[in-house]
Amino acid sequence: MTETNRAGRPFPNLQYCVRCCVPQTQEGVIFDELGVCQACQSAEQKIHIDWAERERDLRRTLEAAKASAGNNYDCIIPISGGKDSTFQLHVLTKVYGMKPLAVTFSHNWYSETGWYNLQNSLEQFNVDHIMFTPNRSLINRIAKHSLEGIGDSCWHCHAGVGAFPLQAAVRFNIPLLVWGESIAESSGRASYKTPVRKFDREYFTKVSAKLRPDQMVRDDLSERDLYPFNVPTAEECERVGVYGIHLGDYIFWDDERQTEFVRDTYGWRETQIEGSYKRYKSAECIMPGVHDFANYLKRGYGRATFHSSVDVRAGLLSRDEAWELIRQNDGVRPEGLDYYLKITGMTEAEFFQTMEKHRRAELKKTVIPIYPKREPNEERLVPHPQQLIEKVMLAKAQPESEAAPVAQKSESA
Repeated sequence: MTETNRAGRPFPNLQYCVRCCVPQTQEGVIFDELGVCQACQSAEQKIHIDWAERERDLRRTLEAAKASAGNNYDCIIPISGGKDSTFQLHVLTKVYGMKPLAVTFSHNWYSETGWYNLQNSLEQFNVDHIMFTPNRSLINRIAKHSLEGIGDSCWHCHAGVGAFPLQAAVRFNIPLLVWGESIAESSGRASYKTPVRKFDREYFTKVSAKLRPDQMVRDDLSERDLYPFNVPTAEECERVGVYGIHLGDYIFWDDERQTEFVRDTYGWRETQIEGSYKRYKSAECIMPGVHDFANYLKRGYGRATFHSSVDVRAGLLSRDEAWELIRQNDGVRPEGLDYYLKITGMTEAEFFQTMEKHRRAELKKTVIPIYPKREPNEERLVPHPQQLIEKVMLAKAQPESEAAPVAQKSESA
C-alpha cells in the first residue's frame, strides 16, 4: 500500500461520502448530486428542527398513553442495559413520570459489564421487567446458520429484539412501545426531512434480520425451535392497537453527552469494544467484534467507520483523523472470533470461505487486509452467566486449606 493510499480511503476503488467516511457498500446508502450521504444530510437537517415543538408532540403522545392505560402499564421500553435504553428509562420515568414495563430479549451473550448495566438500570429506575433468554444450544446452532444465511453471526438477536417486545405488547395489552435513537440519526436509511415514522411490525426483519424464522429452518433448526422469534400477526397487533415511537424523533439526540450523563448520574459502565475506538456501543454483548468484522469482510467497513463518520459530522474529528482510526480498527481480527468458532464448530477457514460468498461485488477482486489483535481484550469474551458458573465450580473444587485464607481476608476487609 502506498503512502498516498494510507493517508486516504481504505479502498480507493469505492465511492465514499465527500463529507464523512461512509462507503457505497453500506446497505441503503444514498448520495445526493454532490456526493453527500443521507446520514450527513440528516445531521445538517437536525440543526434546523424546532425541537421544542417536537417535544410538545412527544408529551401529548405520552400523556394520551397514560390516560388510556388505566391500571395497566403506560408503555413498553425494550431494554438491553445499553446506554440508549438506560437513557430511555431516565427520560420516561424521571422526566415524564411514565410507568413502563421494561422488556429484554437476551441474546445470551451478555458481557460482565453488560450484565451489571442491565441489573443496575433496573435498580436505579425501579421498573418491572421481563426477559426472554433462548437456550445456549439453540443460540449456538443459530449462530452458525446465521453466518451462512445473512452474512453475520447475530440473526437471533436481530430477530429477537424485534419479536419479543411485540409479543409482550400483545400479551399484556400495552399499545405503545418506545425505542431510543431515531433511524434518521446516523444509519443513513432515513433523514429528519424524510423520516420513517409509521409503525411496522416487520421493521427489524427488513432492516437487520433479513430472514423470517421459517426461512432459517435447517436440519438442526426446526420451526418449533424458531417459534419464539415470530412476530405477532397483524391481527393481534391491530387488536391491541400496537404502535411504536423513537425518542430520537422528538428530542435532540446526542450519543456522547447522553453516555456521559448515564455514566455520571446512574453509574453506567463503559468497556472495551472490539473493532472500535469508542467504549460504549454494544457494551452489553461479547460479540459485537465478530458482527462488525463480518461486515468489514463483506462490505469493506466496520464499527470504526460508522463511529468516525458520526464524529466527523459532529466536528469531533477531521476526515484524515477518521481514516487513520478506521485503518487501526476495522480490519483487526476480533478475539471474539475464537468463541464463535468454538460454539459453532466451524474452522477459521470455513468462516472466511462463508464470508467470501457474501462479499459485495465491488470488492470481489479487492484484497481486504486483516491484522492481528495486539493485546488481549480487557474483559473475557465468554458469556457472563457461564463465567459465574465457572467461578462457583472453581470455588467448590478448591481445597478448604486454600479457601480459608481467602474467606478470612474477605472478613477482615
